Amino acid sequence: MSEGKKMTSSRRHQLKSLMLQIATKWLEEEKKSIAAAKEAYLAENCPPPDLSGDLTEICKQLHAAIDKIDEARYDAEAKVQKADKEIEDLKLKVVDLAGVKKPALKKVRMSADAMLKALLGSKHTVNMDLRANLKQVKKETKEEPAEAVGDWRKNIEDKADRKKMFESS
Repeated sequence: MSEGKKMTSSRRHQLKSLMLQIATKWLEEEKKSIAAAKEAYLAENCPPPDLSGDLTEICKQLHAAIDKIDEARYDAEAKVQKADKEIEDLKLKVVDLAGVKKPALKKVRMSADAMLKALLGSKHTVNMDLRANLKQVKKETKEEPAEAVGDWRKNIEDKADRKKMFESS
């Protein structure tokens, strides 16, 4: 079809219904083939039980079959575990050969306490806060006598007397 012409809605609906019919036929055929394959597998691997004879003989046969299947399952599991271990070993070898890329280090501000706690675990009891270990010294404030705060003229006269003492000697 050319670009200018569009499909009519009835034609589109007809094509969709045809496709759905074909798809349902395929699904039915696939279900039939799966059922036939299942029947063939069961006929090959699980023959119908032979119920003629003694009941104890039938139980012994069933137990023997179960043991055989368990051995096969165990062998399969052992092979899978061995293959998994080989895969892990090969992965480790690949990592060793390629080398581990070290990520770019980030600058982290961490106190000494936090660093020791990270390295030694939560049992870390040493306190690296050196300022806390220092003695606290109280500053002594020198209190000037109340006289010094007194009249400033008197202080000036005292200083003038001292000056005279030095001049006279």
